[in-house]
Amino acid sequence: MRAPRTILRESEATYPAYALQRLADPTLGQVALWGNPTLWTERQGPLLALFCSTKAPAGIILQVHDLAQQWRTGTVTVISGFHSPVEQECLAVLLRGPQPVIICPARSLDRMRLKREYRDPMAAGRLLLMSPFGEKVRRMTADTALARNRFVAALADTVLIAHAQPGSRTEQLVQEVVGWGKQVHTLDHPANEHLLALGATRLGVPKETVGSKKTLL
Repeated sequence: MRAPRTILRESEATYPAYALQRLADPTLGQVALWGNPTLWTERQGPLLALFCSTKAPAGIILQVHDLAQQWRTGTVTVISGFHSPVEQECLAVLLRGPQPVIICPARSLDRMRLKREYRDPMAAGRLLLMSPFGEKVRRMTADTALARNRFVAALADTVLIAHAQPGSRTEQLVQEVVGWGKQVHTLDHPANEHLLALGATRLGVPKETVGSKKTLL
């Protein structure tokens, strides 16, 4: 199945102009959508961006899995590139639940084929793919992954960095997003102490507040 894209242009009321202004990217002027556009344009709950470096301690992997189990029955909409192993594990859990999910590939939606595991959630109207890249960006690179992550962070109400390797681009993203004045959380784990030093806040997830608009988590 190939992408039946729709284009959200800068002139449209639902285009996230204010959020994307902070990226200072003159090439942005439209966003491609594939799936249920109301998951973005008429979303009911808070939007949480999830990031995790490719390598992460086992304790963090378990924490993210537990969070995903809670998110899939709450009101949070999770947005991510869902590229790293931890992010992919989270996505697998979310796709089995009723909650909406927004996936942002680090490439154009043109000529993209829908993965088998996306088909049922797409048909049910609870999956949306979003991309700021034009048709010439046909494959992911380190640069497009960074641009995608900045795009995702700019759109989100709050950001969760499950883990970022020291010196990684994900760590650099923490510094940038904190500089925007946006709330950035990280998980309570010794491997994340350097993220707390950069301005991230330690995440606590009492079960009674999961999914509430107050905590966003």
